[in-house]
Amino acid sequence: MIRHIVMWNLNGATAEEKQENIERLRRCFHGLRGRIPGLLHLEVGVDGSRIDYACDVVLYSEFESWKALDAYAKHPEHLQVRDELAGIRIARHQVDYEVHAD
Repeated sequence: MIRHIVMWNLNGATAEEKQENIERLRRCFHGLRGRIPGLLHLEVGVDGSRIDYACDVVLYSEFESWKALDAYAKHPEHLQVRDELAGIRIARHQVDYEVHAD
């Protein structure tokens, strides 16, 4: 299994604007559930710590294989979400790793 974790900081001149962008991101990614072959799990988490170095939002997802993750990256519905959210992201960080059964 492959874990795909992405963290963002989002635009927002006010707390309300930032919260609207967080909800928009959450809706867009949750809309992908059950629509991408090989995507086993997807959740969006919002930072509650408010620490100055924390990211605003994290996407935690699991894929059945590297091939499934690669297909997700190119999937038209994922590309639509990426394009829709392009203007609200300030920074993006990503980690992908394979999980081995112990």
